[in-house]
Formats: sequence, C-alpha cells, structure tokens
Amino acid sequence: MSANRSLQILLDELGRLPGIGPKSAQRIAYYLLESDAEEARRLAHAILRVKEQVHFCSRCFNYATEDECAICEDVTRDRARICVVGEPRDVSAIERTGTYHGLYHVLGGVISPMDKIGPEQLRVRELIARLGAEDIEEVIIATNPNIEGEATASYLARTIKPLGVTVSRLASGLPVGGDLEYADELTLGRAIEARRAL
Repeated sequence: MSANRSLQILLDELGRLPGIGPKSAQRIAYYLLESDAEEARRLAHAILRVKEQVHFCSRCFNYATEDECAICEDVTRDRARICVVGEPRDVSAIERTGTYHGLYHVLGGVISPMDKIGPEQLRVRELIARLGAEDIEEVIIATNPNIEGEATASYLARTIKPLGVTVSRLASGLPVGGDLEYADELTLGRAIEARRAL
C-alpha cells in the first residue's frame, strides 16, 4: 500500500470522529506521522484498552470497568436521590461541580421523534424498576435544556409523579439549546442547587 493511500485511510478514519473536520484530521495525522512509533502504539493501545475494558454499569448505565460503576459502589453517596441524564458524559459534567452527591441513571439518549427515538428506546423501564426497588425520594431530571431534553423531562415527570417520588428539574442558568457537557462548573453547580419541582 502506498504512503498516500495509508495517509488517506488515516485521514478518513480521523474525519469520522465527532468535531474533527478535514483540517483537524490532517493536523492529527501529521502529528502522528512525525511522532515516534512508541507514541502511536500508546495511543492505539489506549483506544483498544478502553474498548475492551469499559462497559455500561449494570445499575445506572454510566461507564464502568466492573459490574457497577464507582459511583454506584460508593456507600457514602446519597442513595435517596437519582439524577437522570441523557448520556454518560453528562455524569462527568455534573460530578465536576462537586455539588451533587447522589446516584445517577443514564437514559442512553433523549426522546427525539425526528430521529425515531421514543421512550421505548431509552432506559426508562430500568429507571422505573429502580424506583420500585430502591428507597428513592427525589428524581432530578438533568437532560439538556433543548426541545428534546424538555420533551424527555416532561415525559419522565408524568411517568414518575404517580409513583409518589418528588421530581425536579435543573434550574435556569443553563443556556437553552446548550449541552451539559460544555457548561462551566459554576453554572452547572448553581443549576443543580436551584433545581425546581416539575
């Protein structure tokens, strides 16, 4: 295989990554070409290792290397509260604030009719099962403040309220149309502290 063909395959693969356009893919590819083989091996090994060792927590569906994630295994967490998020990366965003000490539940997305994603495609059944099995007093809905996130929050509130569990939503302070992943810690922390009942 020619050098140009090998480089083009690398550029194509890098270009598939979210947020990596042609220019970024080119910068990364040339960086890898100019670095020593050991650095490239470490990167390749790290990618393979994370794919082999990281899976979803059997309880909350956050990322884990054991059966349950470190948060679910932590006995010091407030077990009366569950913060519901769309994706595992949202757990990391909230954890960085240092203001929330309860448990989580990752839905695996949000309701999006345009993408043919309804409640059945999300981990709503598993959430309801947890509410029945665990002594939960409050569910904090922390989906993104956009149309899909609001639709998901409304659906969850209607589903959970009849179970006698308090349902709250992150307070304002997060920009509408924004992603939790990109919110700064102060804004996200204030939103958690000033959450409101639905």
